[in-house]
Amino acid sequence: NGGSSSGGIKGSSGGAIGNMAGASILGGGGGSAVEKQFLGGSEAKLGSLSDKLGALDVMGASLTSDQLDKNQSSSGNIPSSQKTAIPSHLYKLVRDLIDTEKRDFSLLELSKKREDFPDLAPILWHSFGTIAALLQEIVSIYPLLSPPRLTTELSNRCCNALALLQCVASHPETRSAFLSAHIPLYLYPFLNTVCEYKQYEYLRLTSLGVIGALVKMDDSDVIKFLLQTQIIPLCLRIMDNGSGLSKTVATFIIQKILLDDQGLDYICLTFERFSTVSDVLRKMVLGLKKQPSVRLLKHICRCYLRLSENKHAREALQTCIPNELRDHTFAEFLKDDSERLTRKWLQQLRRNIGDIQDNNNMLK
Repeated sequence: NGGSSSGGIKGSSGGAIGNMAGASILGGGGGSAVEKQFLGGSEAKLGSLSDKLGALDVMGASLTSDQLDKNQSSSGNIPSSQKTAIPSHLYKLVRDLIDTEKRDFSLLELSKKREDFPDLAPILWHSFGTIAALLQEIVSIYPLLSPPRLTTELSNRCCNALALLQCVASHPETRSAFLSAHIPLYLYPFLNTVCEYKQYEYLRLTSLGVIGALVKMDDSDVIKFLLQTQIIPLCLRIMDNGSGLSKTVATFIIQKILLDDQGLDYICLTFERFSTVSDVLRKMVLGLKKQPSVRLLKHICRCYLRLSENKHAREALQTCIPNELRDHTFAEFLKDDSERLTRKWLQQLRRNIGDIQDNNNMLK
């Protein structure tokens, strides 16, 4: 199983599954029973959609007086510092989320206003029945995933619910409770879809945005939680077969996982895990020759650089890193001053794997 070629990365009897399906392909952490129930086994190629969704932004919102007092009577956990003047109709929209007849309009309006009120998340989390209503919107979509019967209207409605959950995921006061409730697992069936229709891509992309908001906080507890789930194989499959924007967000998530010591150790623990990640990154580099993306190249370079900081992975990279990162294939794309950091990462990567000799060694 190639354990010796890594110079110390452990072999595993499980092996890597080539198409990154929902079952664990990285040789560990089979996932909870709830997660296994959520994840399906269908496989196909994703479409090449590049539609941008506002839900990928890191979002938030803000509290006010009368309704805040009512919320505090039930939860008592919202700081008084958040008693800022916001329209009273915002609370009505939150309250209307538990009314199935008014929910569609409330989802749409709240998703539009989420960026205007940075502390909307505590309102959503502490209001009676609100999170349950958002989860109900998500779960109701499951039967439409396979065979694919999801309409654009239902997809947009679910994406609005996901956008509100992203508020909760990214807010420092609600993020821990969000993880403790294992809410990210409810998104994994959307990440596991393979239908090429645009409405399914919207779900994948918005779900990635929620996970992206979590990892962007650089919280070790977030990484620890995600490593116990199937987020790595799910992201790897999207990186392998997804659309341009989905590839970028999924690669960003893997990058943030790698930047945490727990994540780097997890991926480099076995040769199968390392080689699976490395193979997907290599395939993406080759794909960039046909469809260049400076943003995606930046995340790929950072992933490789972080891998090269592990002794055993660094030895393996000496033989498996793509030549396109060793020559000047992407020099034209990285010539702008704005890409100075990416050029620095690429140079350091080549130095780490021995392509560029340090000055001290050259003076020998």
